[in-house]
Amino acid sequence: MTDLPETEVLEPQTDEEPALDPELLERRRAALAEVVKFGDPVLKSKASPVTDFDRDLQLAAGRMLRIMREGMGVGLAATQLGVLRRLLVFQAGPDAQPTALVNPEIEWLSEDSVTAEEGCLSIPGISVDVERPLYARVSGVDLKGEPLLIEASGLEARVLQHEIDHLDGVLILDRTEREQRKGAMRALREGETYSPPRPDDEDEGDEAELGVTA
Repeated sequence: MTDLPETEVLEPQTDEEPALDPELLERRRAALAEVVKFGDPVLKSKASPVTDFDRDLQLAAGRMLRIMREGMGVGLAATQLGVLRRLLVFQAGPDAQPTALVNPEIEWLSEDSVTAEEGCLSIPGISVDVERPLYARVSGVDLKGEPLLIEASGLEARVLQHEIDHLDGVLILDRTEREQRKGAMRALREGETYSPPRPDDEDEGDEAELGVTA
């Protein structure tokens, strides 16, 4: 896969989850301070292909992995650190290997799709419903320039699509329905949080209940 080290489970965090250890919270705040936030034009810019597979690329991927881990996300694109290069890292699940993917391209998406709640490290406090294909085939290369082909499903497919969107200047607010986008934008203007409204008796599927923060 990559030369990146093993790391702990990366679980998306929400305001409703139990309080974290103060040290972990401080590390999360410090990590999120390194992430470019909504409103910065770099987030709407398209990244350029990586051409140099050198130590700087290794260091960039290692930094991204650290910020993803400490920020409690499941993925991170270089664009989110203000670097317009086609590089992303992800770890979609407790048993998954943390992976760096360079110059990723979506080769195929399934017709089957699912709607699930997504958050973004670049838009803290905001989550919206996003419909995405359930299966994806993504190609690219690793940190040494060796070809990678990923046949992804479920959460992994969603995370990869989310991060490749970042590299193309596309945000979750561009992918959600109009009313949720309006609610999220209002919350951002007023400095509040936002999540999709849920009827009390709504019966959610497992993936729909799983928030994705990347």
